[in-house]
Amino acid sequence: MKRYMALFVAAPGSFEKWNALEDTVRKDREAKGMQAWHAWHEQHASIIVDAGGPLGKTKRTDANGVSDMTNPIGGYVIVQAETHDAAARLFENHPHFTILPGNAVEIMPCNEIPM
Repeated sequence: MKRYMALFVAAPGSFEKWNALEDTVRKDREAKGMQAWHAWHEQHASIIVDAGGPLGKTKRTDANGVSDMTNPIGGYVIVQAETHDAAARLFENHPHFTILPGNAVEIMPCNEIPM
């Protein structure tokens, strides 16, 4: 089976809307979302290669040096599947976008480095 990286992304403003929710509403949704997230991981444990996790603030290094930046990526997981389409289907109705403030999961193959 081939390995695929799934990136959990959020639309601009998603976290601002999330943080604007009343505390009790946000905490309740967060608890339900994390319970569903863990259940998804348990259900797919046999195909998870790297459980990944949430990501923090981003630094960018380029020819001009190091700078702070933002991007829509909030976390990742690496799974294995027979095909790219099969890997993508694993994330249909994922709690990342059904309960939590994210809006999509982007799935890409982890290719071998050419020799």
